[in-house]
Amino acid sequence: MKEQWRFVDTGSRSPAENMAIDEAILRMHAEGKVPPTVRFYTWEPPTLSIGYFQKAEREVDLAAVRAMGLGFVRRPTGGRAVLHDRELTYSIVVRESHPLIPPSVTEAYRVLSLGLLEGFRALGLQAEMVSLADPEEKKKFASPGSAACFDSPSWYELVVEGRKVAGSAQTRQLGVVLQHGSILLDLDVDKLFACLRFPSERAKARLREDFARKAVAINEVAPRPVSLEEAKAAFFAGFARGLGVELVPGALTPEEEALAAELVETRYGTDEWNLKR
Repeated sequence: MKEQWRFVDTGSRSPAENMAIDEAILRMHAEGKVPPTVRFYTWEPPTLSIGYFQKAEREVDLAAVRAMGLGFVRRPTGGRAVLHDRELTYSIVVRESHPLIPPSVTEAYRVLSLGLLEGFRALGLQAEMVSLADPEEKKKFASPGSAACFDSPSWYELVVEGRKVAGSAQTRQLGVVLQHGSILLDLDVDKLFACLRFPSERAKARLREDFARKAVAINEVAPRPVSLEEAKAAFFAGFARGLGVELVPGALTPEEEALAAELVETRYGTDEWNLKR
């Protein structure tokens, strides 16, 4: 009999709420109050998120972000800037000590990303996991230095037709792994690059071209257009298959909702957190 994990779809939330909910699930799981959880969500308004270690004012054109009506938030995970717009976002929360989770961060990333691999395949895409331990593969996906997340190589990349199709990031706190990431339905490269700062227009043009060559969205390579609901169904099945668990639809607990609301007020909704570096 397969282990049961909780599945929650929190729908469309604000940038601060989305990051607060991921952290609230992590904390409640650390206390043993909720089971391992896979969560799906979307963003209202569309949002630029940056990695925990990024320098917001140096790397992001905050005036442009505001002018385009985009939200802005700093994630608790590493990685680079991501434009959350026409996408399905996922998160996975599970203890480091769970038998499924290898001690190595890179191997844990590979295991948790098997659900993504199965989801893309459920949509009829020829997805594969490429190991960047191979120097030639690493060179192919190496970043020339832009602040954009899909430009940043990890040890394993999910690729379709040789281009990166998902961007994920991970943190470990309180003995718990949180991995979350973007499953792009469509990608507006111009809008993403309009949010970021570059040393010159020439550098921006070169990096934009390089990014567009390496990253791809589902609807650029799918045999037919894929809706958000179709993506949800495919990746729900994909995570269950890839992780070898039964996903049981549920909801956030009142305690998680209350903690998330507190984290919006004290962290993810504040300039002190979002602009701190």
